[in-house]
Amino acid sequence: MNIESEKLLRLQFLARVVRKEIRYLRLTDQRLFPSPFTHEKAKRLEIDIALSECVDAFVSRFGRLQDTVGDKLLPQYLNAVGETTGPVIDNLNRAEKLGLITSAELWMTLRNLRNEMIHEYIEDLLDRLANALNKGHEHVASLSDDAERILADLESRGWIAIE
Repeated sequence: MNIESEKLLRLQFLARVVRKEIRYLRLTDQRLFPSPFTHEKAKRLEIDIALSECVDAFVSRFGRLQDTVGDKLLPQYLNAVGETTGPVIDNLNRAEKLGLITSAELWMTLRNLRNEMIHEYIEDLLDRLANALNKGHEHVASLSDDAERILADLESRGWIAIE
């Protein structure tokens, strides 16, 4: 299938962004989770600036990857392959049917989890924050793997270069 150059350039740009976001999320995940995030670690956030910044980076990168893939890359991809696009949940369901993501339901759960991490951190509910961060950590691989699956499909079509 041949796609117009403007759409191709947008897909290539988004692919480069997603690759970086995957890499940065994985690096932050490794730094933040040498062990589970505990209530005690959460209590240190106000005085341990490095830990606080690492949590902020994790939450931001976790959400950014979801947003870039779910709200930008996936609709562009679907449009490029001739699929109808719609609300995020419809696009995720279509991506699941095409074998690009493991589970649309999981993606929606992770979107809610991201919101929980942000709000719980602001409200300083330490046990809930620690739980939300640990759940996010548990799903970094699936989120990254799904994004890489979309990139691999774009590569197989010759629309983006393998890096």
